[in-house]
Amino acid sequence: MAMERLSLFLPDDQATTSLGQLLATILRPGDLVLLQGELGAGKTALARATIRALVGDPALDVPSPSFALVQPYEAGEQAIMHADLYRLADAREIDELGIIDDADAIVLVEWPERAPELNDKANVMIDLALGPNSEGRVAAVTITDSGRHLTRLAAEAGLPATSTN
Repeated sequence: MAMERLSLFLPDDQATTSLGQLLATILRPGDLVLLQGELGAGKTALARATIRALVGDPALDVPSPSFALVQPYEAGEQAIMHADLYRLADAREIDELGIIDDADAIVLVEWPERAPELNDKANVMIDLALGPNSEGRVAAVTITDSGRHLTRLAAEAGLPATSTN
């Protein structure tokens, strides 16, 4: 299976929003996006920007699903699920959440390490970390299928990327 890997430096919140908007252009029905990183690394900010772009509403209220665990959205006929697994007590609870029940939904998952079985189903994996000297963020993006042209699109969006293939 062909993979595309790249690393992006996101100097500010606007760059994180730009990455979210870029992701929205390449996501397809059925995609599972895993967002990993420490507290404060920008997982929710990236998910929020992606969901707003998918829905086409830059002012859409996209709360963190930390307490609800799952927040559903719709973009026309496209179902979108945003899950935060931080409070999951047991990986088996993932089945009860129903986040992968709809094979056509676009699903964004924060703290996927709480349910490791999701790794085998993911199309897009993003590891976020604070940047050098705690300034900005670094996003390590892996896409498990080719043809999405993320590196080229990132450059066009003004997000210089380093390919790590």
